[in-house]
Amino acid sequence: MNKVFFLDRDGVINKKRSDYVKNVEELEILPNLDTIIKKIKQNNYLVIVITNQSVINRGLSTHQKIQAIHEKIQSKLEMKIDGFFYCPHRPDEKCGCRKPKTGLLELAATQFDIDFKNSWFIGDSESDILAGEKMGCNTKKIKSEYFLENAVNTILK
Repeated sequence: MNKVFFLDRDGVINKKRSDYVKNVEELEILPNLDTIIKKIKQNNYLVIVITNQSVINRGLSTHQKIQAIHEKIQSKLEMKIDGFFYCPHRPDEKCGCRKPKTGLLELAATQFDIDFKNSWFIGDSESDILAGEKMGCNTKKIKSEYFLENAVNTILK
């Protein structure tokens, strides 16, 4: 079974915007993300991004633009993120994949043999932490994207 670091996207691996990250031009990746991902993977964890992207169903972005954002993130990394899973729904749509619900984590589990008990979910919102806890993950809430490296270093000590 695989141990995983589940990471939220906006506010964890890239700068969060009050008007959402809607396209590649608005993406500001954490400067040391490559080093952080490398460290996680060298410690025998997979890295999977779990992110709510209601910008799609709000009509502010498209699936293609979100995928381009994820491709841009990957292009900056020597060791790649193993998977990106996103929910396009607005909160009022009451879907099963929008965090704090666990649909995206369950979907990841169908593609990767995940040991949730020995995995981590790092996020900057309560919905991230709740989703991780519901699946039996260890969780760590950070204040902003600039705290990801500290969280990873603390966990991997």
